[in-house]
Amino acid sequence: MQHLVDTNDFNDKQLIQIMNDARAFKIKMPSRLLQDKLFVTLFFENSTRTRSSFEVAAKRLGASIVHLDPSKSSTNKGESLEDTFENLAAMEPDGVIIRHEFNNTPKKLAKKGLTPIINAGAGNTAHPTQALLDCFTIMEHFNLTSPHELKGKTIAIVGDIVSSRVASSGIRLFTRLGLNVVLVAPQPFMPKNDLPKYENLADVIDNVDVIMSLRAQLERHKAPIFEDYDEYAKEYCITKERMAQRDILLLHPGPVMRNIDISDEMLEDKRSKVLEQVKNGVYVRMAILKLVLES
Repeated sequence: MQHLVDTNDFNDKQLIQIMNDARAFKIKMPSRLLQDKLFVTLFFENSTRTRSSFEVAAKRLGASIVHLDPSKSSTNKGESLEDTFENLAAMEPDGVIIRHEFNNTPKKLAKKGLTPIINAGAGNTAHPTQALLDCFTIMEHFNLTSPHELKGKTIAIVGDIVSSRVASSGIRLFTRLGLNVVLVAPQPFMPKNDLPKYENLADVIDNVDVIMSLRAQLERHKAPIFEDYDEYAKEYCITKERMAQRDILLLHPGPVMRNIDISDEMLEDKRSKVLEQVKNGVYVRMAILKLVLES
């Protein structure tokens, strides 16, 4: 049984297959490959892009999808998450797509071996489908045919890295593929790892191919780091002035805090691929659903 708890659940051959399938789906929508299949979405945290993207992806492939609203489920009556999941699995869905606030929840459910688990975001440690769609978007931008051709490119991840599951999964996937990953953030926003760290984007911007901006999550930090978001934006907002004429791909997983993470002007710039990431997310998630069920 194939699960996607994090990107390391897929080997190199499977990773290449996802990228190839996503590219093919983007060129021509496939036939209803997953007709008569059924997925359940179980989102314990709010989501716009990820949940909608999975639902569109499943329906594009001919599958049905049922959304269980946790706020209206028996977990509000004291039923444990494990019991809720086991009851769902007893209905024999072809997979469960879950988002949860706790880091280990998707892994714990996958270990039960009852139905394929796809992690749609967990805690601050993993968001594998976002990492995969970001990889696809970078490959597409540089006209590459294999994820391993990304080796040697440099990506700067900018913002609240320690709170970001997108950054966590991205770092694991990008370093695996041989990209040079540098982190740009104030010290309290930095995770503990051995990657190069900078407090000022100006120190590295001339040497990067990609910038991934992250949502500033000041509310997640107990001690105040900045007085307000405007103070943060003065140092870390990606603006036209900071980018100048450099040929750098600009990404953001969303939701974008305008003029705090990225300026209005840069979001309209052709170097910004934020909406292209959303579009690519459907094709990549289609490829993931196909691979999980084939496995």
